[in-house]
Order: sequence, then structure tokens, then C-alpha cells
Amino acid sequence: MSVIKTGTNKAHDDAISLAEGVRQQSTAVATSQSAVRTADLVFYRAVRASCIANNNSAGIEQCNNALRELGVWV
Repeated sequence: MSVIKTGTNKAHDDAISLAEGVRQQSTAVATSQSAVRTADLVFYRAVRASCIANNNSAGIEQCNNALRELGVWV
């Protein structure tokens, strides 16, 4: 699942870029599937928080669905 940037909200778009960079670094050094899952959880939680703070709540459902797919109750 990819998270689409808004193109109009720089703070939100920057937060997504930062979260994706952290996720990529974390998965690059991950030694287990659990570590990859954790990186994905951190990513979607960060994007969800940015949606709430910067993006008028647009995109929250997409993040919630991804978190549910990862086995997290939201």
C-alpha cells in the first residue's frame, strides 16, 4: 500500500517523506520479518499522526487499513 502525497500540504508531504526514509533504512538492516513489520507499523503510525495534525484527517482510513492488515487494532 502506498501513501500518496497531497502536493498541496508541504508539512504533511515532508512528514511522509521522512517516515518513508526511516522505513527504508529500517528494513534495509532488518534481520527478521518481525523487524520489517515493526518498521511498517512505525511508518503507518507516523503518517496517520501527520494526517491528523497536518492534512485535515484525509488519509487516516488508508493508514488504519494498513495497520489492521499488520494486525493492529485501531
